[in-house]
Amino acid sequence: RGPSTASSSSVTAPSPAMGFVFQTSNLMPWLNVRENLLLGINLDASAQRLDEAALAELVETLGLTGFEASYPHHLSGGMRHRVAIGQALARNPQILLMDEPFGALDALTRDRLNMELLRLWQRDRKTVVLVTHSISEAVLLSDRVLVMSERPGTIIEDVRIDLPRPRDPSLTREDPAFGDHVVRLSKLMGVA
Repeated sequence: RGPSTASSSSVTAPSPAMGFVFQTSNLMPWLNVRENLLLGINLDASAQRLDEAALAELVETLGLTGFEASYPHHLSGGMRHRVAIGQALARNPQILLMDEPFGALDALTRDRLNMELLRLWQRDRKTVVLVTHSISEAVLLSDRVLVMSERPGTIIEDVRIDLPRPRDPSLTREDPAFGDHVVRLSKLMGVA
């Protein structure tokens, strides 16, 4: 693409162009999956409403079909995180900001959600900014990795991840370039 013509401006309030997914799922315990997915839309009178077909597609995309009436305490940790991702996606943001959304999960659930995120990105091509401490996760999911210093956090390196897309996690991890990126980032982070 050519140079951006958009001017920069300060962000002073929540923007409907951005969706947020936090470290914890932050679901309302008294709302079921369907109601939690629609919470952000229902709280914003200007938000575009989802019709039943779009909601059903979102539920299917998240792998939650059959759980629409379930409450958070009946869901696994991975399912709760998928609902949280769905809350952000329901508003159809241009940018998805994710702050360690998989950090508290077991390795298997984390890998499954990484595959889901890859699949969602492939389908929707949204800009995703993901904060993670997992070097292999960063390499698997990203086109760019910004390595930050310790306090105060400043960007010390901008690493391009040139692995082909679409990415299949098992095949991508076997690619020697994947390992090269992991080693390089590990050295930058001081863990190798």
